[in-house]
Amino acid sequence: MTAAAIGRLLRSSTTGFVFGCVVPEPDVPCFGDLVKAPAQRGQAEVIGLVYDITIEDDLFVRQMVATPELSEAYILDQRENRQVPIEVSVLAVGHRNGGAYYQALPPQPPITLDQIRLCPPDEVCAFNERLDYLGLILAAPDIPADELLGSALRNAAAALPAAERRPFLIRAGQECARLLCRDLVRLDNVLRKIRQT
Repeated sequence: MTAAAIGRLLRSSTTGFVFGCVVPEPDVPCFGDLVKAPAQRGQAEVIGLVYDITIEDDLFVRQMVATPELSEAYILDQRENRQVPIEVSVLAVGHRNGGAYYQALPPQPPITLDQIRLCPPDEVCAFNERLDYLGLILAAPDIPADELLGSALRNAAAALPAAERRPFLIRAGQECARLLCRDLVRLDNVLRKIRQT
């Protein structure tokens, strides 16, 4: 069964994409969630990690904020019946083509208005069999890379059976140690983020 679409693509590049959606909960992904978008005319999928969720304001909200005693009915109407502009930014960390996962930047970005979907737990597990994508996260400019790495690995561990979680996190910590062996302060910070539960 295919997961329901959670939004549509606004803009993209080979390093990531931004999609828009209507409501912030419960269907919008969270920071660190793995999402996918079709690419190459549906022959491939770009896999990415959510690193920023922005809820834009609009003129009506600006007027409502200044109202001294705002009715709960107005708030519910704004949240449920209006188009709340929400943008979700995603870092591309891999792609899938022909059933195989590649943990590298995709050859082409997804196209505007393509549907974005959350990766189900089985795909999260399959993608995380290798951890080559960790280097893409650590090298990405202008994102909270350490926080994203910790969140992504905790989410990946949560998708695994309970007995496999600890070994996975140890393997992930070892890969982080290899990548950050010359920056021990950052490595310590990343390992602390991975351990947070």
